[in-house]
Amino acid sequence: MKKLRVGVIGCGSIARHRHLPEYAANPNVELVAVCDNNAERALEIGEKYGVPSYTSFVELLRNAEVDAVSVCTPNYLHAPISNAALLAGVHVLCEKPMATSEEEAKSMIETAKNSGKKLMIAHNQRFVASHQKARQLIESGEVGKIYSFRTAFGHGGPEGWSVEGKEGWFFQKDKAFVGAMGDLGVHKTDLLRYVLGEEIVEVGAFVETSAKEFATVDDTAVCVLKTESGTIGTLAASWSYVGKEDNSTIIYGENAILRLEDDPNNSLVVQYKNGDVVNYQLGKIQSNDEGGQSSSHVIDQFVDAVLNDKEVPVSGEEGMKSLGVILAALESNETKQIVRVKE
Repeated sequence: MKKLRVGVIGCGSIARHRHLPEYAANPNVELVAVCDNNAERALEIGEKYGVPSYTSFVELLRNAEVDAVSVCTPNYLHAPISNAALLAGVHVLCEKPMATSEEEAKSMIETAKNSGKKLMIAHNQRFVASHQKARQLIESGEVGKIYSFRTAFGHGGPEGWSVEGKEGWFFQKDKAFVGAMGDLGVHKTDLLRYVLGEEIVEVGAFVETSAKEFATVDDTAVCVLKTESGTIGTLAASWSYVGKEDNSTIIYGENAILRLEDDPNNSLVVQYKNGDVVNYQLGKIQSNDEGGQSSSHVIDQFVDAVLNDKEVPVSGEEGMKSLGVILAALESNETKQIVRVKE
């Protein structure tokens, strides 16, 4: 079987901790190039993996003979670089949030369609075992009607692990476009859509900067969400949780409560109405904390889809729907109105 020749564009934290090591560990991949506009960083990573390094993604696409790329750049570059790669006949795995506007997201989907190349968005929460099990339990009807939910994703902020610390693009509105809500909140909007098996249609949100005075983006957001079937719940995304990371979701159903990544020992706890409790130990969720899940599964899924010409598990359309909830939350905070998510 021919190996997939891959380039990684952007050599920051997500590339270092996820994309590069996971490509290197995949026997069906040949890592052939890396790129970062910081020449020193590009060289360091290129030397580490024994591949040429570039400071221009245009040059990488022109010279590196890649079949696929990971786009691990600041958010404002996701769409232009993904589009350029797709137009060059290269498959794209793009980090989340996929874009900074609905127009950008649509352009990426359109370019992928016209080029006949695959576009996948790196929403990794779908591949967490506890989340997949919860989806099965809901889908099978075992949980009954879903009454409500609450989900949270919070930690102390990217300055603790990003390569540039407080100076990093994460905190700059012109590069990131959105803060904790885009970094963490979009993970949870994608997770809720996946686990509940339905779309979020209305959003009310408060989006603030309360902990990171140096930032020009939000660091704390709390949203109320309503799904198409009328289920309501909350989503919190924050860079102001100074203790342990919180990456939990609780789903309240007619027959049971599902507690996902809420218990330190059991990745899923199902509390039935009749008093029975079932604990599942399905492995750890990915985390910035030590001892988190070892693989995101995103890279392996992408490689498999490209090599075997399968549908990618998280399409551009899916990425755009999850982004749409974030855009509605930002609009709700601005207008102080409940906002309908654009279809």
